[in-house]
Amino acid sequence: MTPREDLAQRCETIERAYEFMLAYAAQGLSGDAGSQSGGELRQLLSRAAGALADLSDQYLALVQGEGLHPSDKYSAFIDVIRRDAGDALAAIELVLAQRSISSQVVDNLNASIHVRALLTDLFLIDEILKVADAQQTSKG
Repeated sequence: MTPREDLAQRCETIERAYEFMLAYAAQGLSGDAGSQSGGELRQLLSRAAGALADLSDQYLALVQGEGLHPSDKYSAFIDVIRRDAGDALAAIELVLAQRSISSQVVDNLNASIHVRALLTDLFLIDEILKVADAQQTSKG
C-alpha cells in the first residue's frame, strides 16, 4: 500500500467515526451498554484511534517519498498534525476507557477543539496534496 493509499484509508476511518459520533450524540442515550449503536461506536472509535497512530509519520513519508516542496513548510505542518492527532487520540482513548459512553459524552467529544482541529488539518493537507498532484500531472 502506498503512503497516499494508507493516508486515504486512515482519513476515511477517522471521518467515518466522526460522522457516526454525530448521529450517536443525537440519540440522547444515557449509555452504550446493550445498544447496537454503542457497540458500533466503540468499534469505530477504536479504529479511529488506530488510524491516528503514526498518522504524521505517514504524511512525512509521503512528502519525502514524493519530494514535495517546500519540504520545510510541509514538515512544519506535519508537526501540527502530530500534535493535533495526539490530542485527539488522548480524548478518544479517554472516552473509550469509560465503562459507559453516553450521547452527551460523545457530543462533547464531537465539540472538542482537538477533534475539530485534526479534521481541519486533514481537510487542508488533503486539498493541498490534490493541488500538488494536479500540478505534477500537468507538468508530466
